[in-house]
Amino acid sequence: MTHAPRTGIWLIGARGSVATTTMVGCAALVAGLHPPTGMATETPELADAGLPPLASLVFGGHDTTDCPLPKRAEQLTTAGVLPYGLTSTVTRELEAADREIRPGGPAPGDTRTDEQLITAFTHDLTDFRRRIGLDRVVVVNVASTEPASGGVGLPPSTLYAAAALRAGCPYVNFTPSTGLRHPALAAPLAASRLPHAGRDGKTGQTLLRAVLAPMFRQRALTVRAWSGSNLLGGGDGAALADPAAAAAKNAGKERVLTDTLGPGVEGQVHIDDVPALGEWKTAWDHIAFDGFLGTRMILQTLWQGCDSALAAPLVLDLARLTARAHEKGRTGPLQDLAFYFKDPEGTPPASLAAQYDRLLTFGRTLGDRPGAVDAGTAHAGTGETGAADTGAGNTGPGDAATGDARAGDAATGDAGTGTGTAR
Repeated sequence: MTHAPRTGIWLIGARGSVATTTMVGCAALVAGLHPPTGMATETPELADAGLPPLASLVFGGHDTTDCPLPKRAEQLTTAGVLPYGLTSTVTRELEAADREIRPGGPAPGDTRTDEQLITAFTHDLTDFRRRIGLDRVVVVNVASTEPASGGVGLPPSTLYAAAALRAGCPYVNFTPSTGLRHPALAAPLAASRLPHAGRDGKTGQTLLRAVLAPMFRQRALTVRAWSGSNLLGGGDGAALADPAAAAAKNAGKERVLTDTLGPGVEGQVHIDDVPALGEWKTAWDHIAFDGFLGTRMILQTLWQGCDSALAAPLVLDLARLTARAHEKGRTGPLQDLAFYFKDPEGTPPASLAAQYDRLLTFGRTLGDRPGAVDAGTAHAGTGETGAADTGAGNTGPGDAATGDARAGDAATGDAGTGTGTAR
């Protein structure tokens, strides 16, 4: 008897706010308790893309914390992120996912080398796929932003990404952390022929910028300055208090302006950690522009929202789209998913409207001839050979690290824990 296809979603930072909201949300949607608000993949425009059903998704992941998912969900309920009463309704699903979470790293005092960590993470992924009988596993990084690496060894996000390549798993980077973009992974990534997408999910301030910046350009209004401020709490507020982590975050926020308006627009984005805000954030933009005959004008915007609730539907969208791309034999960077990212792969259009058009076209191609491999592409293996057979195995990224240097020397604190990401 053949089993119904099932897709694994492996979350890096699996006990963080975004991951927990994602898993609670998926369970609630499957049970029919809430509508799929915020999910483009559940709209009529993408109904024929052949995506894996929400009920077929199986969750697992890595984290360096040990707070059980039901407890984490209770904390998010108290914070106002999740509706009261929902956690108790989906406790069984959360407990099942919690049993599939494995220790991440490097934790404080971890003496394992980069190679040992990658090997351990790879084993966790392949064991998850084998034991549950999954057709494929998509790895999604939703961990807290890590500072730019300045030491020896690979940053935690790259260790997890390297393990995804070795295990033959498509990869999505929802954070501004390095991930697959480390030079040590260039050759293994090319050899793997795996679909991948990233980076840094676009959920709030940058989403609005992707709409407004094209408006100014299309109406021939000269933008003189575009400044912004972010006030946020939670785990990511603490993580982004580190100037190096904030710099990585801001690079993606600024890209949409540069790509749309060109260089030379004055202004920066400032990020402030305000613990009292908890899981909520406020983003303010001040735009100075010139109108006809040089008349000076100003537009100000204020965005207040709960980032975990904004991010979770995008994580589900991306996991399903990437899984379907893998099934269809797509390889390499999925530039058509730029709609979801601040700093997307390649050089897609910066306008949200243009990105949305590309997403819909991509969805139509995924739905064409369900189950068939697209002409001109090779299928990245979903079995145990996967990327390891094409050069991303033991000769891959682990050997590129310097000696036995630990990734812990290149990162700080809980960069791999996923205590909640603010987008």
